[in-house]
Amino acid sequence: MHAGDGGHGCASIHREKFKPLGGPDGGNGGRGGDVIIEVDPGASTLLEFHRRPLRRAGNGKPGAGSNRTGADGADLVLRVPDGTVVKTSDGEVLADLVGAGTRFVAARGGRGGLGNAALASARRKAPGFALRGEPGAERRLVLELKTVADAGLVGFPNAGKSSLIAAMSAARPTVADYPFTTLTPHLGVVEAGDTQFVVADVPGLIPGASEGKGLGLDFLRHIERCMVLVHVLDCATEEPGRSPLADLDVIEEELAAYEAATGAGLGDRPRIVAFNKIDVPAARERAAEAAAELAGRGCTVCQVSAATHEGLRELAFTMAAVIAEARRALPPPQPTRLVIRPEPVAGPDFEVVRSGENRFLIRGEKPRRWIQQTDFSNDEAVGYLADRLARLGIEDALAEAGALPGAEVLIGEEDNAVVFDWDPNVPAEAGLGRRGSDPRLSR
Repeated sequence: MHAGDGGHGCASIHREKFKPLGGPDGGNGGRGGDVIIEVDPGASTLLEFHRRPLRRAGNGKPGAGSNRTGADGADLVLRVPDGTVVKTSDGEVLADLVGAGTRFVAARGGRGGLGNAALASARRKAPGFALRGEPGAERRLVLELKTVADAGLVGFPNAGKSSLIAAMSAARPTVADYPFTTLTPHLGVVEAGDTQFVVADVPGLIPGASEGKGLGLDFLRHIERCMVLVHVLDCATEEPGRSPLADLDVIEEELAAYEAATGAGLGDRPRIVAFNKIDVPAARERAAEAAAELAGRGCTVCQVSAATHEGLRELAFTMAAVIAEARRALPPPQPTRLVIRPEPVAGPDFEVVRSGENRFLIRGEKPRRWIQQTDFSNDEAVGYLADRLARLGIEDALAEAGALPGAEVLIGEEDNAVVFDWDPNVPAEAGLGRRGSDPRLSR
């Protein structure tokens, strides 16, 4: 994503009849637009950014004569679902966006350049140049969705999770009789007595999901925020090697492996086991046998049928009781505080690094910005840059670092720097020439 560039300042001289010395009246450039990521309750997926990943905010408009400031560039607001995590390409978490309206400025627009009216001084009464606008920030970010739900339905493909959430809520996920029908998580709101909670239908897991097999790695993250995990077990499957208890053990192993790899903290989440498809006679027998064994382990067990809605009321109230207890255990909400972390101003404005026998690299925020603001086609603008660098102390620092006349001086990052030949004999603050020129550059 790319924030908008700042507009260039304007170099203009006021011209009016009977006013031969109207003076400079060039306006400043407008600010570039920011790229803002905002939580929108109407957004459900991040597929839009997968299809069109490159986004750019509006550029600021250039200034104009008669002291007219250019218009600011339009901000670009990217709407994302609740629970979106913003990361750098290295995996550093920049923002965890939870709650409708939560915002994060992902890239700031460039500042507009000053017009010659703002650059006028007692010494330089009518500058023949203006400053260029600064480029907007360009960032490569990773957006990751972690669904915000109270309960997560986990289980093998075709265990009946989508059918279950469709039967318990108004959600209408796609239901079919083939594996991996669900390709995106679905949310449903369930009411049980006075408790209302959100249920997430997590796409099917298979052995090896924590290592990237199937769709597991893409969707295991969606259960990180859930207060309770509901194992939906298919009691009607006839696949060899499959049984309700074997499926439960496999999914628990994958959850433990994912927790060990990411530190998600899933081990202490309450579990509820839902034996599904008991409308099939053989499945009802398997569910009764497995329920008796799990009861000995102290597990909370429900026997349900998404097709006939048998046992769904008991399952909903069981989930509501666990969620209500988990909510009571949460710490009281803290008032929202806006934390402002201004950039540090202490320390040197620049540093001089020797990168060769008579070659020096100058790093620093001020020199970098001043280079971006300079119009190198205008000699007076280049002279103004030289004066600013001299006042900052770069000339003296180069002499102390052992630079010799003709030294190659690079300002900025080494792979994209502006190169100068240093001549200590050129005076600083030399007399002004005609507008747009500098006597030092004509030598």
